[in-house]
Amino acid sequence: MSYSVGQVAGLAGVTVRTLHHYDEIGLLSPSGRSHAGHRRYDDGDLDRLQRILFYRELGFPLDQILALLDDPDVDPQEHLRRQHALLTGRIAELQRMAEAVEHAMEARKLGIKLTPEERFEVFGGRDPQQYAQEVEERWGDTEEYAESQRRVARYTKDDWQRMQSESADWGRRYAALMAEGEPAAGESAMDLAEEHRRHITDWFYACTYEIHCCLGDMYVADPRFKELYDSIRPGLAEHLREAIHANAARVPA
Repeated sequence: MSYSVGQVAGLAGVTVRTLHHYDEIGLLSPSGRSHAGHRRYDDGDLDRLQRILFYRELGFPLDQILALLDDPDVDPQEHLRRQHALLTGRIAELQRMAEAVEHAMEARKLGIKLTPEERFEVFGGRDPQQYAQEVEERWGDTEEYAESQRRVARYTKDDWQRMQSESADWGRRYAALMAEGEPAAGESAMDLAEEHRRHITDWFYACTYEIHCCLGDMYVADPRFKELYDSIRPGLAEHLREAIHANAARVPA
């Protein structure tokens, strides 16, 4: 059988103009012509068009598709194997994207479930969700973020108050440790760094030593975090970062 350019356009879901362009650049030239000189496509042409559209869907430019299809060392079976490999990779990529979207949707449903009065009672004038959008943009596609959102959605006012109390007590003890001249790589400082890591793990998500080191670096690099920790005692952010790294280094590999 042979098909007109209009029939092929309808079958493939492309425009007649696209088929004309493919013919002009040598990407898909019809195998025959009608008595009137009109393009006629056979089954082999349709098979080639299918491969063209497949590579186009994956983002290949037309010149690369032409090189792929006309490679004398690649037979039709090799094209199928290549397409299968590309599809498998694309499916995995789409799956990761779908999971990220699922996490984002779940995160938007969750939040700190406190009344305005309870928030003020627990946090005072500080808004615990001041940077919520920024946090979601930076880490919203991670499992740690999703786990943190799942946990905080269940916390009551008493939970938040206990968390705040633990944090304040830790801050007082860390400030006292610095006042005594304890070095960041000292046992006491590393113990408090480990307590800091466990606090995150207990309340938010599994904070690995690697993640904790990244957080420690951020406490110094981000002026907002540096101001927060230095408000407990000047220089605490940098001291804590060094203690976090020293604590991670003492853990057996």
